[in-house]
Amino acid sequence: MEKKNKNNIALTGGAAAAEALRQIEPDVMPIYPITPQTPIIETYAKFQANGLVDTEIIRVESEHSAISAAVGASAAGARTVTATSSQGLALMHEILYITSGLRLPILLVISARALSAPINIHGDHSDVMGARDSGWIQLFCENAQEAYDKTLIGMKLAERVKMPAMVIMDGFNTSHSVENLKTIDDQKVKKFIGELEPVNPLLDVDNPVTYGPVALQNSYFEFRIDEEKAMQEVFIEYEKIAQDFEKISHRKYDYFETYQTEGAEKIMVMAGTSAGTAKVVINKLRKQGEKVGILKINLFRPFPYQEIAEVLKDAQEIIVLDRAQSIGSKPPIYSEVISALFQAKKLKKVKSCVYGLGGRDLFQKQIEDILTGKNQEHYLT
Repeated sequence: MEKKNKNNIALTGGAAAAEALRQIEPDVMPIYPITPQTPIIETYAKFQANGLVDTEIIRVESEHSAISAAVGASAAGARTVTATSSQGLALMHEILYITSGLRLPILLVISARALSAPINIHGDHSDVMGARDSGWIQLFCENAQEAYDKTLIGMKLAERVKMPAMVIMDGFNTSHSVENLKTIDDQKVKKFIGELEPVNPLLDVDNPVTYGPVALQNSYFEFRIDEEKAMQEVFIEYEKIAQDFEKISHRKYDYFETYQTEGAEKIMVMAGTSAGTAKVVINKLRKQGEKVGILKINLFRPFPYQEIAEVLKDAQEIIVLDRAQSIGSKPPIYSEVISALFQAKKLKKVKSCVYGLGGRDLFQKQIEDILTGKNQEHYLT
């Protein structure tokens, strides 16, 4: 009988992220439950209860407290992670800016979910897009495999550039869907992640420092400039880390994934789970002679403007799918694509479509109708 590969397993996206966290084994994890993120921390808590990890789990009274405790732990020099969704991320919002301003490499795993009101517990990107300018790295996942892989990449990237990172999976579509994936041996992961080397930790009593001092007109501006410089360093470090990860996983993650874009006259730009559905449609239309392709975003913050413009430069039409709105403005990914093309002086026809709000399904027929021009609507309802 053929021996089964122990690294080939079936997990939900939430459990896949928790498995990656088990291998990372952070020092501290402040937790507070919220749907659809809860299975991540539940699974990890079981690992701790069974003696598989030695993480200090802090059970707090709110998401605001969770991220606040994470700030304290990280500032003290501990490898720190937490997780949340929706209103939980909104409640953390005040502290998100503090985290990035203090250059703390905290990892936040998110099952992206609609924001209230009205109350809705299902997936869209409203929560994470509301936090897109808070100074956090943002990595989007298409499936459980990417939730596992990018949790590992996100942790190493955050610690390399000393900036916090969000690893984002679609609520329910990915977080609760069971998929086959390949994990990596624990020892290889340990070597890949490495040891945390904290900079100016508060517990280094021989070298006392102050965190969060007052910075008025004569210095505040410079802090913001330094933060932006650090975010630009993400591009270089992401490439290095992705290459190292490919060596142990044989899976490649560029800033974005291109699918059938070579010679494509129409290219669809999107992020998250629905890219998998779109690929099926692309395969079908390609067989029918339609020159169509997909650009799926992996790294959304910082946004790779030049590289995306280069991929899109020869397309006759670009269709951007957003799973979020910017009330009173254009949707977030659409706005970034327009900016990328404008900077590259590659202006062309760009169509905006909003889909999947509140967990509404996006069907193959809808994607096909968009790509073939049968549907010209902005909202895919």
